[in-house]
Amino acid sequence: LMETFVKEYLGYLKLEKNLSDNTIHSYKNDLAAFKDFLNDQGIDDPAYITAEHLNNFFKLLKELGLVGSSAARYFSSLKGFFLYLIQNKYIIKNPVDKISAPKISKKLPGVLDVSEVEKILSLPDVDNKFGLRDKAILELFYACGTRVSELINLKVNDLFLNDEVIRVLGKGSKERLIPIGSSAIKWVKEYLSKSRPLLMKKMKSENYLFLNSRNTKLSRMGVWKIIDRYVKQADIKKDVHPHTFRHSFATHLLEGGADLRAVQEMLGHADISTTQIYTHIDRDYIKQIHKQYHPRG
Repeated sequence: LMETFVKEYLGYLKLEKNLSDNTIHSYKNDLAAFKDFLNDQGIDDPAYITAEHLNNFFKLLKELGLVGSSAARYFSSLKGFFLYLIQNKYIIKNPVDKISAPKISKKLPGVLDVSEVEKILSLPDVDNKFGLRDKAILELFYACGTRVSELINLKVNDLFLNDEVIRVLGKGSKERLIPIGSSAIKWVKEYLSKSRPLLMKKMKSENYLFLNSRNTKLSRMGVWKIIDRYVKQADIKKDVHPHTFRHSFATHLLEGGADLRAVQEMLGHADISTTQIYTHIDRDYIKQIHKQYHPRG
């Protein structure tokens, strides 16, 4: 039963709500995880789902380390699904009404300092086809502050290196242009001429920029492993994941005096308040400047 209802709901989101494929894919994954959880409980009929089941599901997500905005997304997926079931009279009571939404703390993201980034960027062996690819990935990641999904979906024709910009497809299929610095341009060009031709197979590579050993586009996990390897080699003890490069990109720009709106544009944030999280990281620096230069500091 659950399978049928989920399929019908996803169809409704696509046809009636006209949501993007990315958003529908997120809903599908969230509901599949919930369905697996219910299977373990022996439940296949939404009519028997209670608030207790939902609370236990979120408890499990928390144990798996999914908190904050990730848990909030699951909540939003389930809320929409149960609302659909109520509106279509498939169920009488909505179990979501009885539980509270997970809290999203505006937690400061982890950031690498400039010397740590430099150390990581110096590690790939650029005489090796994969090392050169990794170097290009890390340089571009730090130069442009893209999301992982944007990085892995870059195509060769999204590069406008003579104009010093790249084109990415962000959340909600919004296109944006991001400036790319000279160092990243140099290494992406090196990768394109020396390494990508060795990794490319016409039928499999589909013009994606960054390829794996199977000649297809890199996965999120592939990027995660690359970053993890070099962070360990650099002996950095911070908790670093792909998003850390994005956070570091934004923080280093703001520390250098970049305009908040310009950084918002580069990051592809629809809401300036999301970008403002990064200005908090900078507060100690601002206090220090105030102390140093204010006549009564």
